[in-house]
Amino acid sequence: MIEKSQHFCGIRPIQALFLASFLTFSCGKTDSESIFPQKQSLTESVYASGLVKAKDQYEAFTMASGPIQEIFVEEGDTVKSGTAILKVFSERESLSRENAQLSQAYADQQANQSRLRDLELAIDLAKSKMLNDSLLFVRQKNLWDKGIGSAVELEQRDLAFQNSKTSYQSSLLRYRDLKREIEFNSKSSSKNLAISKVMEGEFILKSNIDGVVFSILKEKGEMVSPQTPLAIIGSANEFLLELQVDEYDISKVEVGQLVMVSMDSFKEQVFEAKVVRIYPIMDSRSKSFTVEAVFTKSPPKLFPNLTLEANIVTSEKSEALVIPRNYLWNENSVINVDGDTIPVKVGLKNFQFAEILEGVTEQTELVQPGK
Repeated sequence: MIEKSQHFCGIRPIQALFLASFLTFSCGKTDSESIFPQKQSLTESVYASGLVKAKDQYEAFTMASGPIQEIFVEEGDTVKSGTAILKVFSERESLSRENAQLSQAYADQQANQSRLRDLELAIDLAKSKMLNDSLLFVRQKNLWDKGIGSAVELEQRDLAFQNSKTSYQSSLLRYRDLKREIEFNSKSSSKNLAISKVMEGEFILKSNIDGVVFSILKEKGEMVSPQTPLAIIGSANEFLLELQVDEYDISKVEVGQLVMVSMDSFKEQVFEAKVVRIYPIMDSRSKSFTVEAVFTKSPPKLFPNLTLEANIVTSEKSEALVIPRNYLWNENSVINVDGDTIPVKVGLKNFQFAEILEGVTEQTELVQPGK
């Protein structure tokens, strides 16, 4: 958070560049000299610190535990979504997948067609026998109706027909049950194989985006767990600013506001960005809110995790009556050259200047309190 009072000559590089229009109040004056309020443009801003991050930058984790078996990419490599980054070794998952493949091959519907064909032949035979026994029964019944043959022969033909009919129906039921069993086993084994492949796939870390592998955090042979970050991946060409804004200033920040950015990597240069997102929850440890911004005028080359300082412009006025902040007394009064304390109404303020709305004019000569 910006300090409430700073000496005019003690500004940071970004603040000096950003507020160059106010240099009418010269640092060459001594603290005891008097000044007159002057009309100038005034910008109110909120100070923030932060980092440059690649768009969609994230730390990659795997669900697996074990030693790293193979690393497929190098730092700086461009990857597509789904590209394998590294593999964690697990003999158990490999054997489980092979076992599932064997079960799936054994239970495959096509591989069990011979069993179905065998029952189909049995059904055909039972059907033929049923038709033959039915014909014999009808003939015997016709003879019995004419008084030829015995009741025992008729009953035997009837019994033979009923047995063959039952056998045929039983064959049909066995065929349906076998077909359903084969279909179930085939689908179940396929699902088990798919699950096994998914489990084994968790041992292969893949990229979730099209981007660049900025860092591989572990080496081949190192033990890892689901809590271990393994790589940092992000967009190749798009970057954003992750800013930390103090809780006392967050109410002034809005999406779309101009951000003036200074970085140690680009000395004496100020770049422009705009606010695109404000996270609605405060970090209870740092007492700050996270604000995201994107460059509108960016440096020629950027890297993730570059540090930065920024001023988020919250208000601007082209013609404001201003005085240096250190000429305010108790934030609501000034002292004239005669030593009188004059109440004033203060408007916009930044780290160095304050706008005076009421109480003094351009002809009021002021001295610094305590001098």
